[in-house]
Amino acid sequence: MVNESTRLSAQDWVRAALKAIAEGGLSAVAVEPLARTLGVTKGSFYAHYRSRDELIEAALAEWVRSHGNEGLADYAAIADPEQRLRQLLTTVVHAVQPLAPSVHLSLLGDRMDPRVRDAVSEVNQARLQLLTRTYRELGLPPKRAASRARVAYAAILGLLHLAQTDPAAPQPTVLADEATTVFLSGP
Repeated sequence: MVNESTRLSAQDWVRAALKAIAEGGLSAVAVEPLARTLGVTKGSFYAHYRSRDELIEAALAEWVRSHGNEGLADYAAIADPEQRLRQLLTTVVHAVQPLAPSVHLSLLGDRMDPRVRDAVSEVNQARLQLLTRTYRELGLPPKRAASRARVAYAAILGLLHLAQTDPAAPQPTVLADEATTVFLSGP
């Protein structure tokens, strides 16, 4: 709990907004409940943002930054495509926690909001481009690489969904091994 003498940064509010989005979508981003969660008054919010919409835009920008091209940079830098794919799949699957909320999946419920649609599209495109490039470097022709990338990405999103809804989902290590086997299989 933060006390009133502790000054929160704009980034603290963004992190709280992203947590709220993961747990309840855009409608969960409300100044008063976030202030209570952070242990401060609304005045702390207004020191950084003029409106709830401004906070939502900052939170979406941070999510795009951390989950789009910039967030994928370390993976993109792995020279060996098989190792890149293995590392990416292992990281994603290990990050999947049973019943854990997901910003990405929660945003899908708000996909009619143009800000959300743009943010999700940007993250999806960055991920699909990296996966497609990886499959191309593994020797698949362009159309096949793009198809394989879409199937792999759909599986990743499906694993996120299952983790949110299925408390009996297999352990991450089992999923990582299986995903790696399936998505590294030959053309």
